[in-house]
Amino acid sequence: MAVTFSDLHTEAGLKALETFLAGKSYISGDKFTKDDVKVYAAVQSVPGASFPNAGKWYSSVSSKLASSFPGKAAGVGVGGAAAAAPAKEAAPAAAGDDDDDLDLFGDETEEDKKAAEEREKAKSSTKKKESGKSSVLLDVKPWDDETDMKKLEEAVRSIEMPGLFWGACTFCTIEINILCSSYLYALDECVVCV
Repeated sequence: MAVTFSDLHTEAGLKALETFLAGKSYISGDKFTKDDVKVYAAVQSVPGASFPNAGKWYSSVSSKLASSFPGKAAGVGVGGAAAAAPAKEAAPAAAGDDDDDLDLFGDETEEDKKAAEEREKAKSSTKKKESGKSSVLLDVKPWDDETDMKKLEEAVRSIEMPGLFWGACTFCTIEINILCSSYLYALDECVVCV
């Protein structure tokens, strides 16, 4: 049995629904079905007192859906033919409004920023300050046997920055008369990165 309801947002559409529901509990008989959900979605608000059958049906379907989907619906709009009439009424009122409250890109409001700052403060006060340090071994190999390794060590150690701590330097022979130098240094990860 295919039944078609149109314009359920108008009084004429609700009157057709009222006539159809006379003597019935639900759209497809005595059981709650997907047909009830579909028609319920098209009805924009609780039918008035002049539609007792439709009002009783609406309340019954609403209670069944409320138990299946707990919580409050927020942030959802319905478009299409059913929402066309309210949209036309709202358009003249919105024409004089300023678009400052319209947020197309999801920018944070002042309240959102303050709440985020408070969360960060609460989180940082409970968390221990960890100072991560990394130990790095730097191997420096000369171009040839004529490179002065002592001057090279001075040049390497002349690099200074906050969070950089030079450690030991060792020399090792990699070939006859060619030395390699290894420098150990520590970095405070909060200040400088490798």
